[in-house]
Amino acid sequence: MALPLLDVDRTVRQVTLAIVLTGLGIVLLGVVVGGWAVQRSLRPLRQIEATAAAIADGDLSQRVQAAPTSTEVGRLSAALNGMLTQIEQAFEARTASEARMRRFVADASHELRTPLATIRGYAELYRMGALAERAQVDDTMRRVEQSATRMGALVEDLLALARLDEGRPLRADPVDLTVLAGDAISDLHALDPGRPTRLVPLVADGSLGPCVVTGDEARLRQVVANLVGNVVQHTPAGTPVELAVGVGQGAGVLEVRDHGPGIDPAHAARVFERFYRVDASRTRESGGAGLGMAIVAAIVQAHGGAVELSATEGGGTTVQVRVPLRAGEPVHDMSGAGGEGGPGGS
Repeated sequence: MALPLLDVDRTVRQVTLAIVLTGLGIVLLGVVVGGWAVQRSLRPLRQIEATAAAIADGDLSQRVQAAPTSTEVGRLSAALNGMLTQIEQAFEARTASEARMRRFVADASHELRTPLATIRGYAELYRMGALAERAQVDDTMRRVEQSATRMGALVEDLLALARLDEGRPLRADPVDLTVLAGDAISDLHALDPGRPTRLVPLVADGSLGPCVVTGDEARLRQVVANLVGNVVQHTPAGTPVELAVGVGQGAGVLEVRDHGPGIDPAHAARVFERFYRVDASRTRESGGAGLGMAIVAAIVQAHGGAVELSATEGGGTTVQVRVPLRAGEPVHDMSGAGGEGGPGGS
């Protein structure tokens, strides 16, 4: 018995065509979906690439868009943002340091130029035979010596600041601020015998006793000497001065109080800057190079302390130096009381 296979062949061809078309559709759909998924997954990486390109062009403020830290891309973005923040801060610090260095070199060159020009001018006068009399030669040599002394002092100050900027370790010996203040009173009385000077406790009802801190005695003596020297240099003769010593807020405190004309608040915030003069009209001979207070601030900060400037009650200026107390020293905090102490010095 024979039957025609036309219907069977037609059905097979239809099924085959349907399978082929379905397979092609599935493949095409897979390609489209897969491409979309890959593009979406690579989008954060392209953002990272674009951010890196912007940073390479100099824009350090760019950041990678945050993503959930549960994904690898999110963790990578967080790590990159943290690294970029540190890089930006490092560049800002370097830029600021370079600006300060350029300004420091320019100021130092300017300050050194004056005594060098003076020495050179007098040397040319001598070479030209303009100094014929002995008195003229003696006066010229005196002025040359003064210029060389000023230049040497400036170089010493610059070297001191450079050493402090390098962060060289300081000595950690017990230093009694009361002893330093007493010695400064004696030095001040020798420099200006007509100036009333007193060594007083930090507060009126306190007692004047040892105030031992940890530090480099030579450097701390330099701090006190610079502060006392400023008082002598920038206040009228006969202006009273007090040095107050005590403990405040767990630190050794030394205050240098004068009753002179004081400092304008507009200048008070800048007196610790290098080469800054409160009175721009002062000459280098009368006003110094403007490094004394900068050295004071650098030394105190190297000891882990702080220095502040405020107005003295009744007029004048008070400079307060705070240095951490030596470990194991008894602390009798007198910062809660106010007022000045009674007479105690020469």
